[in-house]
Amino acid sequence: MAEALLLDAALENIPYGFCVWSPQFRLVMWNKHYRDLYGFSADAIYRGMTLEEVVQLANRLGNHTGQDPEEFYEIYTGELLANRGGARAKRQEAVRGGRTIETAHIYSDALGWVVTHEDITDEIARIEIAQKRKLELERQNIRLDAAVNNISQGLCMMDAKGRLVICNEPYARIYNLPSSLLRPGTQLEDILSHLFDMGMSAGGTRDEYIVWRRDVINRREYGKNIHELNGRTIMMQHHPMKDGGWVSTHEDITEQRQNEARIRHLARHDALTDLPNRIEFLEQMAKTEAGLSRGEMAAVLYIDLDHFKAVNDTLGHAVGDEVIKQASARLWGTTRETDVLARLGGDEFALLMRPIDSAADAAKVADRIIKSIGAPMSIGGQQVEIGASVGIAIGPGDGVKTDALVKNADLALYRAKSEGRSTYHFFETGMDADLQQRRSIEAGLRLALQREELRLMFQPLLGLKENRVTCVEALLRWDHEGRTISPVEFIPIAEETGLIVAIGEWVLREACKTAATWPGEIRVAVNLSPVQFKSRDLLGLVKSALSEARIPATRLELEITESLLLAENDTNLKVLHDLRAMGVRISMDDFGTGYSSLSYLRSFPFDKIKIDRSFMRDLTSRGDSQAIIKAVIGLGQSLGMSTTAEGVETEEQLEMVRAQGASEVQGFLFSPPLAPAALANLLHSEAVSTQVKSKKAS
Repeated sequence: MAEALLLDAALENIPYGFCVWSPQFRLVMWNKHYRDLYGFSADAIYRGMTLEEVVQLANRLGNHTGQDPEEFYEIYTGELLANRGGARAKRQEAVRGGRTIETAHIYSDALGWVVTHEDITDEIARIEIAQKRKLELERQNIRLDAAVNNISQGLCMMDAKGRLVICNEPYARIYNLPSSLLRPGTQLEDILSHLFDMGMSAGGTRDEYIVWRRDVINRREYGKNIHELNGRTIMMQHHPMKDGGWVSTHEDITEQRQNEARIRHLARHDALTDLPNRIEFLEQMAKTEAGLSRGEMAAVLYIDLDHFKAVNDTLGHAVGDEVIKQASARLWGTTRETDVLARLGGDEFALLMRPIDSAADAAKVADRIIKSIGAPMSIGGQQVEIGASVGIAIGPGDGVKTDALVKNADLALYRAKSEGRSTYHFFETGMDADLQQRRSIEAGLRLALQREELRLMFQPLLGLKENRVTCVEALLRWDHEGRTISPVEFIPIAEETGLIVAIGEWVLREACKTAATWPGEIRVAVNLSPVQFKSRDLLGLVKSALSEARIPATRLELEITESLLLAENDTNLKVLHDLRAMGVRISMDDFGTGYSSLSYLRSFPFDKIKIDRSFMRDLTSRGDSQAIIKAVIGLGQSLGMSTTAEGVETEEQLEMVRAQGASEVQGFLFSPPLAPAALANLLHSEAVSTQVKSKKAS
């Protein structure tokens, strides 16, 4: 009887509506909050009243507006009948006064449907109120669930004298309580003593533990405590009741805590490599600022993997991920215990070295990084080779604040990459200005075609046997903001950004159109960047340019450097063979400056070899230059390839290359690069002169 009164008191005082419907949809019990929510007077509803009658009454009082009561009844009973498996089902209802009620029902074989009704109008509007309501709802739901023993948490209800009223099976299981401590009337002290013996305490002796627990109860305030018990984490919540008793809930949150720890870890670590991420790295950098201000030295190394994008694009992201993991492991092997290695994203890493004695310490590590990353990787049965470029900033000299050091390390990395990659570079004053200049060039280059700032110059090549112009090389110029920018400045940037593809297409089409105006069969030579070979349809572009200009493929020469064959050799060789099959002539430019030119002459039958101008500079004074010129020209003759000597500026140079059998010469001795009109005049004059000589000879 006491337990029933206690439960009635608890249900009558809970701050939400409560009712129970029998399996035959008749009203079994309810509380005052239930009547108030729907506007029922005390004598309007009664025990045994049917659900249909209550729905009709609620509708007349202005509830469930906009919905027919018969329709509402059919839907609601359907939901109740569908929920007899012991699960808690929720729904929302619109009631009088524009309020929103949330109902939750659960089915019990002994009782029927136990339904709670909660006004959640203010909760929807305000998050803070929602949180408070949720807490209160959880407290009251615990009492209701204790009555029907339908919660997964451990639950224990005690009366005002500290005697057990009821507890559920999860509570007994969490604490491994013996059956003797689960009987109603068991004293709190007996349970607490057992828990203390099991290893759960707030510190101190058994008596001190019991005093602490009693103090929580006597404060008559909601409380939450975390306990460790046999390697598990238990969260206990204390819910006081108005009659002096209380309900406590107990939950094993070990896995939850582990997940939370994992989430905190992931927020500051890279998911692929488990290295610290940018957030963690910058925080560690910030902690170093105080030492830098005192004059202590630290180094920031920015690391970028060379050729990683090519690996990702050709071998797939799975291989790319494995490369990143192996690279991170190798980088980790170069660090000290006090260093911080982080993955910033993609193929970018950063290393904070603290403390260091000198810049030489950072240089040694950078050298180890380059050698370690440069070693071949075995992934999925294939060998993958990449490299690493490193930029180094040393504090406090290069900066004391995090932003300055990070920026300067990034600038140094850019310099290392621009100097050929697989190297390291220290930050130097002035790098920022260089970067700004580069960005200015890049920004202007993106609009150069649209603004028609690009133009072509043409330098003739003299055929020594024919004694006339046999070919003309198209040379790109860019007029921007009142000055002509050298290709040496903007071509590397165009290649890095991919702008060279669109620019290269314009050059090819413009050169072919111009060549169509020349007399005779004079060829036009166009330089191709390795980046253009990555275009999906380079062959289609060449065919289109020739078709638009209406010139045969035999009048087009495409000049490439050996760097094209250095990467993706087989793929690029196929494209070259396809171009040559069309009739296009292929020329190797800057021959002799690379380390493997001879091997490429074996791999592809070039039509022409262009001897780099650097050998011509000392031709008359250095015997080795003469020997190289002679050997290259002889090599070309033996392989059936014509040879062009670039940079011929004196009569003496001309006679020497002529004597060795060069096919063509190119240089200022014969002609500098010319504008299209000047070139046309030269070619037409030469054509007229040739015709006159021919007539005289005949």
